[in-house]
Amino acid sequence: MSLHDNVRNSLLQGLSGSEPATIQSLNESMRLMAKWRSHLLENTIIKELGTTVLSGPVKGLELSRHSIEGCHTPKILGCYEQPISGYIANAISSDYQTVVNVGCAEGYYTVGMARLMPKSLFLAFDINPKATERCKALAKRNEVADRVKVASNFSLSELSNLDPKTTLIIVDIEGAEDELLSTNNVPYLKDFDLIVESHEVLKQGLTNELCSRYHETHNLQRIEDDGQRDLATMPNWFFKLSHLDQLLCVWEWREGATPWLIMKSKNR
Repeated sequence: MSLHDNVRNSLLQGLSGSEPATIQSLNESMRLMAKWRSHLLENTIIKELGTTVLSGPVKGLELSRHSIEGCHTPKILGCYEQPISGYIANAISSDYQTVVNVGCAEGYYTVGMARLMPKSLFLAFDINPKATERCKALAKRNEVADRVKVASNFSLSELSNLDPKTTLIIVDIEGAEDELLSTNNVPYLKDFDLIVESHEVLKQGLTNELCSRYHETHNLQRIEDDGQRDLATMPNWFFKLSHLDQLLCVWEWREGATPWLIMKSKNR
């Protein structure tokens, strides 16, 4: 069955009940159609531009044709998670000798940063076996496999042999940051710099809770995302797309708020 048939059947199933459509069912249908259109635009972008990241802090990264989950086109365009682009760029130009990426997915940050930090070691973790396979493949494709170590499960013991003053930890684990950054773990993480995606959409108040746990040990910046993206360097044909298609090309499929916390250890 084709993607088009899957979308059509899902829409019919969601809206064909005996009861009138609800706001929730209409929203779900709209989201399904938007993701369907995003997939079609992804094919167009790859045909026209290829899979090399066009701009942003990991510009030049050679991506695979698809992301392991979620959006792909914003990564090719270089506007993915643009609100933290400056912080990623600062990390790349820093003296970090080790970067630990917990929730690495296919390796967008792990491999993208490794290309530009030739003296640094990267430790990448993801519980999804497809993600670890894809991350390894992406590291090999970008010729950094010798400095990218990929595993499934992360534990704080992984940090025992690392120097906190020269180590950055990036965390994107779909809400499990609540457990990883628990109050009990503050003593183990207090000396490390972290960039954390807080899945507020999954647990309201989580970001403030994390701030309350770490405000004594870290200087904290909360970065919000209003969904706006700067694509000034795009080719002219892109701007001839409909406004809706342009929006869908940069849409990251987020269902709600996912602010970031930039956490600089006060002991550095």
